[in-house]
Amino acid sequence: MKKTILTLATVAAIFSAKAQKVEFEEYDLNNGMHVILHKDNSAPVVITSVMYHVGAKDEQPDRTGMAHFFEHLLFEGTKNIKKGEWFKIVSGNGGRNNANTTDDRTYYYEIFPSNNLELGLWMESERLLHPIIKQDGVDTQNEVVKEEKRQRVDNRPYSRFQENVKKHMFKKHPYKGTTIGKMEHLDAATLEEFLAFNKKFYVPNNATLVVAGDIDVREAKKLIKEYFGRIPRGKDIERNFPKEDPITETIQAKAYDPNIQIPAIALAYRTPSMKTKDARILDMISSYLSVGKSSVLYKKLVDSKKVALQAGAFSNSQEDYGTYIVYALPLGKVSLGDLTKEIDEEIVKLQNELISEKDYQKLQNQFENRFVSSNSSVEGIAGSLATYNMLYGDTNLINTEIDIYRSITREDIRNIAKKYLNPNQRLVMEYLPENKK
Repeated sequence: MKKTILTLATVAAIFSAKAQKVEFEEYDLNNGMHVILHKDNSAPVVITSVMYHVGAKDEQPDRTGMAHFFEHLLFEGTKNIKKGEWFKIVSGNGGRNNANTTDDRTYYYEIFPSNNLELGLWMESERLLHPIIKQDGVDTQNEVVKEEKRQRVDNRPYSRFQENVKKHMFKKHPYKGTTIGKMEHLDAATLEEFLAFNKKFYVPNNATLVVAGDIDVREAKKLIKEYFGRIPRGKDIERNFPKEDPITETIQAKAYDPNIQIPAIALAYRTPSMKTKDARILDMISSYLSVGKSSVLYKKLVDSKKVALQAGAFSNSQEDYGTYIVYALPLGKVSLGDLTKEIDEEIVKLQNELISEKDYQKLQNQFENRFVSSNSSVEGIAGSLATYNMLYGDTNLINTEIDIYRSITREDIRNIAKKYLNPNQRLVMEYLPENKK
């Protein structure tokens, strides 16, 4: 029997053939709320989601963690949804829901059978119009957030890795903090401060509503106007974050983690906004260096030379700046300095040589695949529509961003490596075990 072997190029071609343009309609309500509708009748489900343009970077320096805290607090209940009833209503009507927070935005969503579109819209309008913010709810969620911090940060190995990188990368911009914030700041916050945070940021003109799935567009518009159109517009939010000075010489630093036994090395570079082409090229460089066992760093450090347990690179792209991090964990008695030299050899190659045509095509295939996968579910499409609108200012990037990646050349990859990945523009951080006494 003859076996058929599919090459990466063939697989990418199959995925591309399946990729279809995401159709959507967008408009603004009179109160400034941006609305995006996407009709997909392939399954009887509907997603109602709201993204608010508020994240950790919007907090006061002595009140970190507020944005993430509100992600929890606004499930406490509303004028018409009793305390503890939110999740019961969702599950009792065949749905599920969740929320998440980053430095740049907060996102809430419900997924229901399509006959419950009105319920989803009502619940999200209640969150915006009638939230109950009282001291007992603040106290309850304070304990919830503390427990989350204990599980996700305090007791997890390498959990403070990025936190320590950001602390050195940013001296002025609020990206220097963490999304979960400091517990002492939340403990010190008054009820009046929580109410003021809600009044400032949870307003329709600071939000994007996405309704996606098995919908009747005319009916959806009618319901959206009914539930959201009457919510009063808030004050416009002015943002004027300080600019960072360029990094012109190597920053040497050490950080300690009581939950690890094996150290790590981090080489971190400050990079531009995720909205730039440069940020997308750095995404490609990350994939070239570290995606899969055939990637450059894994193949060299882990597989061939056996000097590292793990090695990789990732571009943490954000609305205002990004952070590009290359890291490795040594094997045996290999020093962190030796790992740095091995990594630098590959970066220098990127800066002075064009990657092979084969590797370049592999990258294009990976990003074609990623593009198709991100648009393969209504849930993924809803999140992408909100993100592209709010953080990029161009909703149609859901269809066209792949063209930016397709336009990236091997020369672009070499030039961007030269522009950003230089020793005098980076942090070299040793991430070390903390001796427990």
